[in-house]
Amino acid sequence: MWIAENWKDYEVLDTSKGEKLERWGDYTLVRPDPQVIWDTPKTLRGWKRPNAHYHRSKRGGGEWEFFDLPEQWSIHYQKLGLTFQLKPFSFKHTGLFPEQATNWDWFSEKIKKAGRPIKVLNLFAYTGGATLAAAAAGASVTHIDASKGMVTWAKENARSSGLGDAPIRWIVDDCVKFVEREIRRGNHYDAIIMDPPSYGRGPKGEIWKIEEAIHPLIKLCAKLLSDKPLFFLVNSYTTGLAPAVLTYMLATELAAFHGHVDSQEVGLPVSGNGLVLPCGASGRWEI
Repeated sequence: MWIAENWKDYEVLDTSKGEKLERWGDYTLVRPDPQVIWDTPKTLRGWKRPNAHYHRSKRGGGEWEFFDLPEQWSIHYQKLGLTFQLKPFSFKHTGLFPEQATNWDWFSEKIKKAGRPIKVLNLFAYTGGATLAAAAAGASVTHIDASKGMVTWAKENARSSGLGDAPIRWIVDDCVKFVEREIRRGNHYDAIIMDPPSYGRGPKGEIWKIEEAIHPLIKLCAKLLSDKPLFFLVNSYTTGLAPAVLTYMLATELAAFHGHVDSQEVGLPVSGNGLVLPCGASGRWEI
């Protein structure tokens, strides 16, 4: 398992009964987590007095209950010099997946050591965590997300991180359609990051189901790689896509480049008991 263990402003304090108790900077949140199927005593004081609590509904979805939380605040990932603006919004999210820091650390080092200009394509780029990590390491990045609001948020994170003038192309578009157009244009990238949702809709209502769409998209993206690709990262939050499945798809579609694939679960350390909370899986292809 790859563990995001370099955070100072974020930590999972405890987990129990389908929920996790987290510290985001100066604030504690209680949010649901489907991986937490155990029932351990909730002895930490934070469980009783969080700043906000997201309650799942038996009918699906849910809602936030706020006690003492600002509309927006920031946290820092000191290792890479990044700053993220956070705010609670729909379906339990805050605008950041902190477990992805383990991947940011990995590809940042690869970009820095490449010794040449690196062009990165970040698909389903959300609020820009991977985009900013790649840009801070010296890459030029094309950031694609179907949500205009998410791209606006990512730009705000870039400014907060001192990367407002970094070579980043911000594009609101359907990821699959953008890739198809880039192939027709003859454009190429040295690295691709793909962080697709398990289920989602494009800007015109297109339905995305990861189990059906991920392999065709990896196959398409292979056509966008340059003659000397550096890495290809695929993330999955769907339990049905085991790490070995990610390895199989990447190894099959990128075989012509003679690289190496490794896929693992990603996780966050739980400070209250020394264990690790699983948070999905990542597949890493590299030369």
